[in-house]
Amino acid sequence: MSAWYEKAVFYHIYPLGLLGAPKENHRKEKQEPSPNDTDPTAGSFNRLTPWISHMQKLGCTALYIGPLFESSSHGYDTRDYRQVDRRLGTNEEFQSFVRQCHEAGIRVVVDGVFNHTGREFFAFQDLVQKKEASSFRDWYRNVGFDWGSPMGDPFHYDCWQGHAVLPCLNLENPEVRRYLFETVQFWIHEFDIDGIRLDCANVLNFSFMSELREKTAAMKPEFWLMGEVIHGEYARWVNPQMLHSVTNYELHKALYSGHNDHNYFEIAHNVKRLEAVGPALYTFADNHDEDRLASKLLNQAHLYPVYQLLFTLPGIPSIYYGSEWGIEGRRSSTSDEALRPALDLAACQDNQLTKQIEALAKIHTENAAFHGGRYQELFLTNRQYAFCRVKDQQILLSAVNNDEQTAQISVPVPFAAEQARLLLTSSEQADETVFPVENGRLTLTLSPCGGMILRL
Repeated sequence: MSAWYEKAVFYHIYPLGLLGAPKENHRKEKQEPSPNDTDPTAGSFNRLTPWISHMQKLGCTALYIGPLFESSSHGYDTRDYRQVDRRLGTNEEFQSFVRQCHEAGIRVVVDGVFNHTGREFFAFQDLVQKKEASSFRDWYRNVGFDWGSPMGDPFHYDCWQGHAVLPCLNLENPEVRRYLFETVQFWIHEFDIDGIRLDCANVLNFSFMSELREKTAAMKPEFWLMGEVIHGEYARWVNPQMLHSVTNYELHKALYSGHNDHNYFEIAHNVKRLEAVGPALYTFADNHDEDRLASKLLNQAHLYPVYQLLFTLPGIPSIYYGSEWGIEGRRSSTSDEALRPALDLAACQDNQLTKQIEALAKIHTENAAFHGGRYQELFLTNRQYAFCRVKDQQILLSAVNNDEQTAQISVPVPFAAEQARLLLTSSEQADETVFPVENGRLTLTLSPCGGMILRL
């Protein structure tokens, strides 16, 4: 029997952006209140409640939501790992939200920012105040007192990508590990979360991740660990001793550039290169760090074949909030805000793309061959691409066309089959149409920038 994450369809929310939270969290602990304080925004999570039914309508079975925990600005500068960011609400409200998600059949995965903290985290504040006398000086990596930091501290420390406001934790320190493992236990106990997305997993200590896998497996059955990894050999992270999954940035890049360049060879090469771990990878067309797909594509008509590939190629598909309507957004040299907009669900109008994503998610969920089924390439040119997914006795075929013209292709069928039944098409052709297999080949007419999914 498959674990829940092997057949999941994810929805991804960046809550600080979606809810239009203040950009800065001005409230500081243990000080007199000021007019600029950011008080807990009671009821903010209630504004997410309608999105649960939206996720259900889309066909999503899991939610990746983050960052969530108390931070000073963008969410990844953690101030308190055991408190929901006051700009979003309270711990009790998040508990209620997770409970509602579970009642709707939706699993919940949160961000785990374990590579670094914000400067307002209690351990770093102790270091700032007590300096060499701090009992937390070894909680951070490469702390030294022979020169100062860019922030004016009389000491230096490692920080994430040169950002002095994000000091790196020392994951070799057993006390740090213990604190983080106890934090995860707290999240599971208090919020009943189903998994963690590990921020900056590409630079995390491997032994830390291995120990985290062991401990979370004991804390909660089928607890899912997914890591943010951009470059590298994904199998180093995805294996029985490490993580269950990582972000498939390779496929993300190939999906848009393979259409912009009319080059399906790029996508097919990527799939074959990652064949060993491909079914376990977290696949996406865009996210909170990347320009919206609709902004990356030179021809927005390619939105349909991209999403068909996202749902039919090996991997665990994810939709980033708002992209189901084809919204646009580009990051600037100084800000990611355009990628993380506030949205009013009631004002968002479903369109043909939304309906196609709903249909794709339904087909993905209902057909076991898309949950780890064997991949086999059947037809490949620069502009047309067909492959099948095979599991047990089920054979599904996916064919796409990136050309702006109608294309007729003859696909070899290396299986004993007399016909193929249409499950979904981007054209007006009715579902359940039957196509004959003649002399071991299947002739398909693909609409411009369109595709088909069939069952053999």
